[in-house]
Amino acid sequence: MDHVDLKAVAEWMSGQGLGEGPLEDVSDVTGGTQNVMLRFTRSGRPSVLRRGPRHLRPRSNSVILRETKVLAALARSDVPHPHLIAGCDDPSVLGDAVFYLMEPIDGFNAGEGLPPLHAGDASVRHQMGLSMADALAKLGAVDHVAVGLADFGKPEGFLERQVPRWLSELESYNEYEGYPGPEIPGIEEVSTWLESHRPTNWKPGIMHGDYHAANVMFSRTGPDVVAIVDWEMCTIGDPLLDLGWLLATWRQPDGTAVFSHALGGQDGLASTEELFERYAAHTARDLSHISWYTVLACFKLGIVIEGTLARACAGKAEKEVGDQLHAATVHLFERAVTLIDRAP
Repeated sequence: MDHVDLKAVAEWMSGQGLGEGPLEDVSDVTGGTQNVMLRFTRSGRPSVLRRGPRHLRPRSNSVILRETKVLAALARSDVPHPHLIAGCDDPSVLGDAVFYLMEPIDGFNAGEGLPPLHAGDASVRHQMGLSMADALAKLGAVDHVAVGLADFGKPEGFLERQVPRWLSELESYNEYEGYPGPEIPGIEEVSTWLESHRPTNWKPGIMHGDYHAANVMFSRTGPDVVAIVDWEMCTIGDPLLDLGWLLATWRQPDGTAVFSHALGGQDGLASTEELFERYAAHTARDLSHISWYTVLACFKLGIVIEGTLARACAGKAEKEVGDQLHAATVHLFERAVTLIDRAP
């Protein structure tokens, strides 16, 4: 908490008409994010402050400002999300970082553990996945222009940019000393297939960018998603890539999963086919190319997490974690090749 000037936050809140007096019951909010989050109460109203990491990166402030804009835009939608209280775009208030305040979420992150209700009832766990599909369909249905996000991304050419963009990212890993280069079977086959089978007609919308089970909060009293969180990767693109991402990261029919977390290790989960069918029942989007989006998700995620191995080879990340994620990358590309072989 020494990285947030609480007195400065209190003064700024007073100027915004957000209560009076000191910030009370201050505590750190932990989770998978590197961003700093604090919970506190003022004038009887609980709030959560979110800012960039303690040691800001070049884009940290712009990412927080983008999150603020998205949450403000979603306020009039039925998408479950953290409700924005106010945002501060002046980095001088905290000395270096912009921030925003949101209402606390009464829920839990399934990546960290399951409450007794969810751990003990397979039918509840089954519905959790279906609720994730429901929440994603609601996000995909939002008219981004109508809610003020017309200039939030560059949807023109979005799908055309994907393969070159991520192959370039993979190429950049060669700058890390000690990295032997990508030893990823199938990468040429997958990238060639993605380029030759790219959908030509699609409708732009809000994309979360990293939609998986550890980036939502579930109700403590049932299976419903009460908030989609961690909007750092959000943009205006093709929302069906979010669906592909969910299908790629969900536990597969053979029991394997990219990410190991509390929910993924349980039985009774909805199948990827059920997730797809649930989304299909709540969308007007053309889902005939869903295999392509799922392959793209495997391709993109595999390249993203391969970066940890590259950094580990240069001593900038733990070698054990790098090796684990590289194995996940290989697995993702194996899955992509299998999807290609089965694609109509």
